[in-house]
Amino acid sequence: MAMANRPLGGGGLHRPLSDINVTPLVDVMLVLLIVFMVTAPMLATGLKVDLPQAKTSQPVNPKDPVVVSVTAEGAYALGTQPMALPELIAALRKATGDDATRIIQIRSDRSVTYGAVVGLIDEMASNGLVHIALISDPKPRGDTASK
Repeated sequence: MAMANRPLGGGGLHRPLSDINVTPLVDVMLVLLIVFMVTAPMLATGLKVDLPQAKTSQPVNPKDPVVVSVTAEGAYALGTQPMALPELIAALRKATGDDATRIIQIRSDRSVTYGAVVGLIDEMASNGLVHIALISDPKPRGDTASK
């Protein structure tokens, strides 16, 4: 009579597990982490090579940037030399020479109107000076972001 009350399947000694075994998943993730940690620096820096020597080689001299400033009063300057807009365009063409890829940096006071900067960019672009970069201050100024 005792056998009739017992459930089928051996009395509950070997029940199926309902938990997920995460050990293989963790093992695979750790191996992938190590692989990426080893290969990432190689991808970022490139391969080390021993460059050949040449007697006639010259070091590359990066050109100083051409900087145009717009003051709070709306006056223009090339470097530290103040000048009017027509003179500025002629001086920019002379400073860039025949290098069409030379970048001209524009630094402007934050109180300058948008129209003054756009007018300068338009005048430069209409004279073939199209490689223009706008310079900003990379560091935050505290609570001025809310203004």
